[in-house]
Parts: sequence; C-alpha cells; structure tokens
Amino acid sequence: MENEIRNVLVCGLGAVGSIYADKIQSYSPENLRVLVDEERLNRYKVNPIIFNGRELNFNYVLPTENNFKADLIIIATKFDGLNEVIKNIRNFVTEDTIILSLLNGVTSEEIIAQTYGRESVLYSYFIGHSAVRTGRYVTHDDFNILVFGSPNGLDKRVLAVKAFLDKAKIRYEIPHDIKYSLWRKFVLNVSTNQPSCILHMTFGQMQTNKNYINFATHIMQEVANIAKAEDVNNAQNLVKDGLDSLAMMCPEGKTSMLQDIEAGRKTEVDMFAGTIIRLGKKHNIPTPYNHVLYEMIQIIQEEQASANKIPCTT
Repeated sequence: MENEIRNVLVCGLGAVGSIYADKIQSYSPENLRVLVDEERLNRYKVNPIIFNGRELNFNYVLPTENNFKADLIIIATKFDGLNEVIKNIRNFVTEDTIILSLLNGVTSEEIIAQTYGRESVLYSYFIGHSAVRTGRYVTHDDFNILVFGSPNGLDKRVLAVKAFLDKAKIRYEIPHDIKYSLWRKFVLNVSTNQPSCILHMTFGQMQTNKNYINFATHIMQEVANIAKAEDVNNAQNLVKDGLDSLAMMCPEGKTSMLQDIEAGRKTEVDMFAGTIIRLGKKHNIPTPYNHVLYEMIQIIQEEQASANKIPCTT
C-alpha cells in the first residue's frame, strides 16, 4: 500500500502522549520509538511512567539519533515545548512523514508547517475524559478519540493514518470540516481550562453553576468573533456547540490547567488567552474577558514561582 504507516515516533509522555504510546506499543512495539532528551531518558529508566498501574517501558530515542525514520509523528507535548520538539524531530522526518499535533489550541499545526511544510501536517486533536497525571503516575478510563483530517478531505495522508489507526484499534473521527472541529475544541478549552484554574472547579461544578455558564458564554463569544475573522466556517455556531460540549464532560473531571496549577506546573495560558488576545489585536476585535483571565493566571503563576523560591523556615 502506498504511504503505508509502519514506523511511529511519539513525542511527549504526558497524560495524552502516554495513552497513544501505550496503544501503539501494544500493536507494534518494534515500530514505535518515543523521543526524549537525555535527562528524561535517565529519569524514565529509573522511574518509568506508571499508566493505570502498569509500568510503561518504551524504545526511547534521543534527538541526535539518525537510524530511525518515521512514517507518522505524534506530538503530544505542552505548548511551551513545541519549538524544542520541532527542532528535535528533524532527524526522523522524511518527505513522506505525516505529523499529527495533539496540542491544545489552534496554532500548533501552522507553527510546525513553517519548518516541515503544510503538506506534512494534518489538523488533529484529542477528545476524551480527562487523563490525570500526578508525577509519573497517569490514570485514564480509556475514553479517548483521536480527531484528525485535512482541508482537502480524504486525501492520501488521511487515508494512510486511518488505515494505521484501524490496525492499531485506536478510536478516531474524521470530521467533514476539520478546521471548524478544531475551533469547537478550542472554544471549550478557552472557556473551561482558564476559569477552572482560577476558581478550582470541576466540570460538574461548572455545568451546574448558572453564573459560571453566563461567564463562559461571554468567553466563548470572544472566541467565536475571532474564529469568524479567521474565516472559520459556521463560526456563529461555536457558542452553542461549546456549551453542548461542556454539558457532556465527565462531572468529576478536572481540566488540564487546573491540574497544572495544583501541581505547580506552568500553564498553557499563552496558547489559550494569549492566542485570542494576539488575534484580537490582529483583527481589531476586543477581547476583555481573555485579557482578565490572562492577567489573573499570570498573577497565580508568579505567586507559585515565588513560593517555590522561598525556603520554608520555622
């Protein structure tokens, strides 16, 4: 089969990356590699990721290695690690390599394409119940779907990924309008991840709080206004679809940004509010709700950074 996918490189062993590295290893361990730097390689050898109670041990590769070429690369890092990953995958990319970026947001595909070309990158994202990561421990209930596609419809790259996911028994969706679908996920993330890490609310608390729903609707409207300016089809439907998506989230689940705040990790506020603010300036569209969210989360992160630098005394 032309463009058949055999060799796969996974970048990032956070909550989402662990899910797909584990699934692909179960299907074809000899054809999977996981990209790490030397610090992570040494760490994972001593303290492997524990996924649903099981140790995950992979064939790791360093960025300097050049004896493995990937038919498919899955990027599942945090946004602040994207530029490093783009540099580190260079030895594994060929002219036929397909890249899927499972980062939140709506900008990572274009950033990757600046280096490797638009023809190499499909639009993609992850949906499912929140995976919880605490240190090296990851738990997930196995409700997950990999959503991907091309503005060109079912082209040869989409069909190649589809064939591979079928063989690996990985659930997926190929939407009719992948760009709208990506923004539908984005409107949910912008309106839940950011407020939740300030308010410390689960999805269930957000779903049942009328004041929160009203607040989230204003945030979603800002995203919809930007999406329309960015030529996203049917952008006027994003608020309704965002609220419908929120209603379907697992009530006891926590957003990834709330988990980041609770663990003292850096958040992805630049990818959410930061993106909306930048695009708002580009199109001369006001984004006051995202401005406030951005500033409040920066305050929280500064306090956390200060607390980590000050030793406890008695």
